[in-house]
Amino acid sequence: MYKETAKNIRESLTADCMKCFGLCCTALHIVASSDFPINKPAGTPCIHLQSDYGCQIHGNLREKGFKGCTVFDCLGAGQVVSQVTFKGRSWRDNPEIGDKMFQVFPVMEQIHEMMAYAAEALSYDIPPALSDKLSMQLKELQSLSKFDAEQLLSLDLVMYRFPLNKLLLETSKYIRKSLIEKLPGTKNYNHERADWIGKKLRGKDLRALDLRGAYLISADMGNADLRCVDFIGADLRDADLRGANLSTSMFLTQMQINSAKGDVKTTLPYYIQRPFHWIN
Repeated sequence: MYKETAKNIRESLTADCMKCFGLCCTALHIVASSDFPINKPAGTPCIHLQSDYGCQIHGNLREKGFKGCTVFDCLGAGQVVSQVTFKGRSWRDNPEIGDKMFQVFPVMEQIHEMMAYAAEALSYDIPPALSDKLSMQLKELQSLSKFDAEQLLSLDLVMYRFPLNKLLLETSKYIRKSLIEKLPGTKNYNHERADWIGKKLRGKDLRALDLRGAYLISADMGNADLRCVDFIGADLRDADLRGANLSTSMFLTQMQINSAKGDVKTTLPYYIQRPFHWIN
């Protein structure tokens, strides 16, 4: 698969709420916290969901205490479940399909997440053998996204996540190693699952670090060089990324970036949209 095709696939995995039946506002279970002011059981519409599936307080979510809504991103799973899996039939007009639609949504979300990671990995300069394996994985995941509801609910996603994770790790090591070898004073670049909550890293050269699954809550990484850092699964809630260079950071998701703090000087990967709530 050509790099540009992979890039196009990765960029296409974005939410289009106009084509979705408010699934993130209905299907998900919400617990009152600093991110949400209410409790909401799974399968129950949010009190602010309108008849046209739009949000009544969309422009004031953070002010109203719904910070979590501005962070969440389904990678386009919502519109696929709404328009492809259920062929444009809504749970309001067809109550009998509601429960099944709400169960399918998180399954599709996981499939889209895996597709996003695989497509991103294919956009890098990696060995042909690795590219071939990733391409096969991506094509299989794309085929899963076209399954009907019953097939989707019967899937064991672990069977797909484990082999993909192995390929993503191989990709990460290959890309980071090629840069590490060029960096002076090479130290330990593996900080997988590190506890860096609140850590002061402002202005640091952090290129090529492995921060898979790291706890970076409220870490100060302002003006830091984060190119070729592997962020898969890292917790970036309230991390300060103002002025940071994440242009070639690996395996970042829109949700991770939405949960962090940044500004117009923050350089983001090609597939990430700058959050509207970031400071200008």
